[in-house]
Amino acid sequence: MYSFDSRVRYSECDENGMLALVPMMNYLQDCSTFQNETVGRGLGGLRHNHLGWVLAAWLIQIDSLPRFCDAITTSTWCYAMRRLQAERCFEIHGADGTTHVRADSQWYMYDFSQRRVTGIPQAESVFLEGDGRPDDLPQIPRRLRLRGEGTQTSAIAITEQHLDTNRHVNNAEYVRFALLAAGELGRAMDPARLDVQYRAMALLGDTLHPVVYDGDNEITVSINGADGKPRAIVRMEGRA
Repeated sequence: MYSFDSRVRYSECDENGMLALVPMMNYLQDCSTFQNETVGRGLGGLRHNHLGWVLAAWLIQIDSLPRFCDAITTSTWCYAMRRLQAERCFEIHGADGTTHVRADSQWYMYDFSQRRVTGIPQAESVFLEGDGRPDDLPQIPRRLRLRGEGTQTSAIAITEQHLDTNRHVNNAEYVRFALLAAGELGRAMDPARLDVQYRAMALLGDTLHPVVYDGDNEITVSINGADGKPRAIVRMEGRA
């Protein structure tokens, strides 16, 4: 297991002084990239070989969110790695031991020179350290389904600020887009669970079209490309 300590910054907080959802996801992503660098499998080596880790799916359970200036520890471990897919868990704890966030995720290796998913190099098995997946963490859904008639919201033009080092839209940005779309319809939510599935890369210059599907205690947002096909689907489940 790899961990790093931090404090919740003012720039990461929402209007209530709590760690906001997108910065929370950035802590998870930062934790895995820090581990990559620590074990010598960082961005430089992957980029030299035209490779990059690309996220396929998130399941994030949010028990609570820390406040401004709280001390937190973010941890990650890879518990499974097959030929084409790696699976990695995350946690965010408070200094008093409170579990704020638990997450599971699925990743694949992408060859940017060939523009396709490729086999995970054997050297990446360095991340397998023997830590297992928590038994009480729900499974990642095989597929997020869209039910009923959706409502399209304002289009989003992809600019440089949305991109990561792989030159595609950063995974957390899709959650930001979903929150903006739900807010536009007056459906702001304090989610207890996030499910995100990524279908295709969105790139600089693309225009995305969020479509909101409203449920009893959940909102699902399909973030579509100009062709009408999803680039990502985000489901936000409210607190009971």
